[in-house]
Amino acid sequence: MTHFAKYEKLARELSKLTEAPHGTLPPRHLIRNFAHSTLSLQFPQFREEDGLKVSSLPLNLAGIEIHLGEILTLLERQLRRPTTEIIEAFMPTLPEIFAKMYKDAEAILAGDPAAKSLEEVIVAYPGFYATAIHRIAHRFHELDVPIFPRLLTELAHQLTGIDIHPGARIGESFCIDHGTGVVIGETTDIGNNVKLYQGVTLGALSVQKTQATHKRHPTIEDNVVVYSNATILGGNTVIGHDSVVGGNVWLTSSVPPFSNVYHRSEIRVRNQDESNDHS
Repeated sequence: MTHFAKYEKLARELSKLTEAPHGTLPPRHLIRNFAHSTLSLQFPQFREEDGLKVSSLPLNLAGIEIHLGEILTLLERQLRRPTTEIIEAFMPTLPEIFAKMYKDAEAILAGDPAAKSLEEVIVAYPGFYATAIHRIAHRFHELDVPIFPRLLTELAHQLTGIDIHPGARIGESFCIDHGTGVVIGETTDIGNNVKLYQGVTLGALSVQKTQATHKRHPTIEDNVVVYSNATILGGNTVIGHDSVVGGNVWLTSSVPPFSNVYHRSEIRVRNQDESNDHS
């Protein structure tokens, strides 16, 4: 066997393992280009060299359609409706999606003393980026597009450490502060004016596959603040409006509106006399 023939044989074996059963998945660079080109329609800070280059909004919108068509064509065998129908359903919703993004940015600016401007929030805050990508992905989830919404939110997950399932329903003026380690599950419902800090998990009590079609994740009502590393689990768990959930709290049951939920820990600090007392 020649040296080249050896690699031909290896290539045949690898190709058997890597055959995609349902067609070709979109490459990551297409996902990133689509996401950032879409964001750059309203936020020029996201414009990239390999994305949209023209300044005309109508031409940019046409470019978004081309990007989207390219991605959906790769998923065509898995789609339950024609590509053109999905595009026609998505594009008119862009003004509504961007309006929600602006409210998210304003909520972060209002709630974080360190934020100096709306532009700083948009370009530098991971919570805004992850939420903005989710707003786009959630629309495709509503349109029953497979794979693509997850690829979008995984892009945000990789870049920010914030993991939001595209199925999660999130209200207006949503704020994730710092954000690293935040996890929001598929059937989570979040109301308006909700703020989450880093390390918060809105998860499921059970990960059994048989529960996939049930509500498995909590409901967070309006005007709730959840502090760092709190864990809230279960589809029947409701955090009532205007509540505060403290750091490191573990919740698997509902709390009424206007609640203050906190984790009690004991911290003892020895003074110098106690440190030197060896008797």
